[in-house]
Amino acid sequence: MRNLKLLSILFLGLALNACGQNKPSDKETLSRDIKKYPGAKTSAYWKQVLSAQAYDIMVNSATETPYKNPFWNNHKKGIYVSAATGKPLFSSDTKFESGTGWPSFFKPIDPKAVKVVRDTSDGMVRDEVVEASTGLHLGHVFDDGPEPTGQRYCMNSYALKFIPSK
Repeated sequence: MRNLKLLSILFLGLALNACGQNKPSDKETLSRDIKKYPGAKTSAYWKQVLSAQAYDIMVNSATETPYKNPFWNNHKKGIYVSAATGKPLFSSDTKFESGTGWPSFFKPIDPKAVKVVRDTSDGMVRDEVVEASTGLHLGHVFDDGPEPTGQRYCMNSYALKFIPSK
């Protein structure tokens, strides 16, 4: 009986501790992320400057619907820049038909413009691609792409803007 009482007290303490952990505020998130991402901003800031679709994808790490997004079937020449910062990320020269319904590239324009981080959401382990300066979600990278890299940067269209070549 005594062990049951101790176990109940321990469980109650753990439950109260877990409930007491609040989600960090925008200010806390910014100060924590600024060390990793010098261009990090608050969620409130991104909500003002991004479209609703771009915000959901880039800030909330959502995924757009395949085959129902602006760039999966774009065959024009040009570059794809970040919807948040305008920094060049991918070129049409490295875009390929992956059959997935999302724009796919075998390499970024500048490998330092993106960062690959471990993503364990949704019960999976994947390599997430974020913008190196802001930490905003762009998509995922997989090792099933074409030569010369063998990589498939599977990006969300709404995280990008397309600038056609002149």
